[in-house]
Amino acid sequence: MELSLSIPALLFPAISLTMLAYNARYLAIAALIRQLHQKYKETASESVRLQVKKLSKRLTIIKNMQATAIFSFLLAVITMGLIYLEYATLAKVVFGFSLLALMVSLALSLIEVQLSTKALAIQLKDME
Repeated sequence: MELSLSIPALLFPAISLTMLAYNARYLAIAALIRQLHQKYKETASESVRLQVKKLSKRLTIIKNMQATAIFSFLLAVITMGLIYLEYATLAKVVFGFSLLALMVSLALSLIEVQLSTKALAIQLKDME
């Protein structure tokens, strides 16, 4: 397979949009944790404490999603540099790792979405 500069460059918009989505999730959960922390200080509710603990776990997953997406982005840039310097074999290996990092990031995203869905289902069940 011929690896040209345009192939790793195709990852740039995908990774950028992914990072925007991850950042939006991070900010939303961070705001919710702040709200719940304030509520916990006022009520010392065990359920609020548990919710904050679960959200903290999700925040850790999102941090790892962001880190692997950034790593993927960095490897894509390195791939382009290697292609430019005409190290085709090394460029292919680095690009493979870039794709692997992006897949790990997306798998973590799937796990986080599943946790989010479970948390919402618990909230909805609580209302019934």
